Amino acid sequence: MFDPTPAAASEPGATAVAAIADGIDAARPETVVDETVSVSTDTLRVGTDRYDLAAYDEVIVLGGGNAAGRLAGALADRLGDGLDGGVVVTDEPVPAGPIEVVEGTHPVPSEANAAGTRRLRRRARDADEGTLVLAPLTGGGSALLTAPAEGITTDELASLTDALLESGAPIERINAVRKHVSAIKGGRLARTLAPATTVGLLISDVTGDDPAVVASGPLAADPTTYRDALAVLTEYGVDAPDSVRRLLRAGIEGDRLETPTPADPAVAAASIHVLATNRTACAAAAEACETAGFETLLLSTSVRGEAREAAKTHVAIAEEIRQSGEPVSPPAAVVSGGETTVTVDGDGRGGPNGEFALSAAIELTDRATVATVATVDTDGIDGPTDAAGAIVTEETVPDDGTTSTDGTDGILREAQARLADNDALPFLDRRDALLVSGPTGTNVNDLRVVIVPAASSTPDDPPESQYLYESHDWSR
Repeated sequence: MFDPTPAAASEPGATAVAAIADGIDAARPETVVDETVSVSTDTLRVGTDRYDLAAYDEVIVLGGGNAAGRLAGALADRLGDGLDGGVVVTDEPVPAGPIEVVEGTHPVPSEANAAGTRRLRRRARDADEGTLVLAPLTGGGSALLTAPAEGITTDELASLTDALLESGAPIERINAVRKHVSAIKGGRLARTLAPATTVGLLISDVTGDDPAVVASGPLAADPTTYRDALAVLTEYGVDAPDSVRRLLRAGIEGDRLETPTPADPAVAAASIHVLATNRTACAAAAEACETAGFETLLLSTSVRGEAREAAKTHVAIAEEIRQSGEPVSPPAAVVSGGETTVTVDGDGRGGPNGEFALSAAIELTDRATVATVATVDTDGIDGPTDAAGAIVTEETVPDDGTTSTDGTDGILREAQARLADNDALPFLDRRDALLVSGPTGTNVNDLRVVIVPAASSTPDDPPESQYLYESHDWSR
């Protein structure tokens, strides 16, 4: 069990990592189920809603996402013998009582995802008015719940996903496309489940926490259309398979059924509860910083746009704090969340948090600002990498004539070139800046902590990130 030692202002790296750990812990499925779901006699309580379990012939769990396995396991613990099984698709399989937990891949869908989703849809089609369906849907569900629309193969869907993720499009635009090439997303699972009683249990990884965007909204009405989806491909120059473009054009011409609108009785009947959000994690991280003695600002849970540009704004805020004591006085902490994106133009390796960290490190050097910046994806997987994110200071990219790893240039010049090539991961690895946790069991988007020490403080070197991260039991 992770029990971080309270960090003093002279240990900014330890404070930042401990705060991130607290944020992730607060958003774990086990934590939020403890707080929001209970069973007493024959009554299931979800938030303020009550369900008479005796009124149903069966209670099943159907869902998917990074945290869906753990969420299913927590539900199984709550319901015990009152649960009749189900299917969830996740990239972190854990025991979940009678529920079948299918291991899939993330962030790119695979045949394993499609096979698990076929089993889920068969169980959904068997549901009737005597069935109570609890549907855990979490971040990562867009990839893990893979049901290609007729005429599209799983490989074509994987190719489309790769292209969308590299386009720099915001997640709601990406998911507008995903919904219209799927037989389960965009409210279509709700249609399949009707007339069962359906209760969606969401852990949100999107800014705004819109149920229509989380996991591409399998239970929610869809405000987008086939025409919107095709416009995304055009606007962001997405190299989509021909089968995808043919399908979208057929939908525009009225030859394919549109996704459900709010007037559709199936989605109108589904009850959706958002159990945890990015704010859940940010609030816990902010509390940890305050406890450690830092004046703390929760900047925003909706930071978006290009990762490298958002990083510059965060460093600018740190610089203002250092120079003027505004908007908070040092020693200070700035906590933020949301989801930044990367438009991939280069051939390197990295994710949004790695790119954010590298851009911040360069900016700290350029602006001569003293600060520590830690940034992670709360699921423990930053884009297509094995790292959760990174932690950097003004010492990560020194501008002191130090020779680069290839012996040809200074480290600052190398960092700038790596950023231009979307190649943050190997550079940050060599600078001992990566934060590696493995799957954390939840997904509520990105979480960042910026620590600005008091003006008299001497900056520390970046902490041994492996030690700090591995001291936490991320497998809980």
